[in-house]
Amino acid sequence: MNKLRPALVRQIFVLLLILFLGILIFRELVPYLTGILGAITLYVLMASWMEKLLKKGWKPSVAAGVLMFGSFIGILIPVSGIIIMLTSKIGKAVNNSEMVVSAIKKQLQHLEEYVGYDITGAIDTSAISGWVSEKLQNLAGGTFNVFVAVGLMYFMLYFMLINREKMKTALIDYIPLGKANLSTIAKESNLLVKSNALGIPLVAFVQGLIALIGYLVLGVPDPFFWFGITAIGSMIPFIGTAIGIAPTTILLFADGQNWQGVALLIYGIVVVGSTDNLIRIMVLDRLAKVHTLITLVGVIVGVQIFGFIGLIFGPLLVSLFLLILKIYKKEYGNENDRL
Repeated sequence: MNKLRPALVRQIFVLLLILFLGILIFRELVPYLTGILGAITLYVLMASWMEKLLKKGWKPSVAAGVLMFGSFIGILIPVSGIIIMLTSKIGKAVNNSEMVVSAIKKQLQHLEEYVGYDITGAIDTSAISGWVSEKLQNLAGGTFNVFVAVGLMYFMLYFMLINREKMKTALIDYIPLGKANLSTIAKESNLLVKSNALGIPLVAFVQGLIALIGYLVLGVPDPFFWFGITAIGSMIPFIGTAIGIAPTTILLFADGQNWQGVALLIYGIVVVGSTDNLIRIMVLDRLAKVHTLITLVGVIVGVQIFGFIGLIFGPLLVSLFLLILKIYKKEYGNENDRL
């Protein structure tokens, strides 16, 4: 029987210790994982700008500070404003959900006369409203964690920007992959980050803006709230802008504004719906193409882990996971390299 070499035992012990400490650290960082991913995302978006500023003779600390301030004004404040608006409207959303369900029940009563079956009796308005309230609260929750995550994000981002070369060298030294595969990971990760962090929110914003024009023209109550709901819905595969168009159409019908309801329905299907494909071709096809199923799984996972911001980071996390699997297969797929 072959005995384990002392050097191998020591190596296994060190690896187990690294694994144990890594899991322990990761568990405590999970609530603030949004901040870590946010720092990585902003770093990818700002790296080229940082390089340009340094070539112009800017000090690293000044260049990093200016870029961080720009991201705070241009990204963080608008996103925070949308989140605060949606959070403050949760109560109204619950009331709207009750109105929508009641309007649907009213319309179904006409169908019952022909079918001869009690359909509306099986619809519990309060239960549906409670479910909507719970989901919206989960989506907008975790205020304290958000503040800590934002602080962590900018703290990490500052040191990532001013220590770019050291960080690259450390990653090359410590990640046990070949240079070709590391280059592939870097290239594809950049495209994935830009697609998820820039492309998807940009498409969502434009679609929400187009829907907002219809809401304002046709007199939909609380149009800016429904703009936020429509923009968020457009990030979710198979649901899309219908999450905003359908309820507002029903509300208009329930309020007796029949022609406005018909006009909004047509506008939603023809104008808002058709612009989805057009905008995606113009924006996302120039970046990394993310499969619809990956986006769907990413949204489900992301919202559970990160809350609202998981709509962006969820698909990014799933995409990176699949990329690492692809690299592993390429690096260790040969018979001789297997464990």
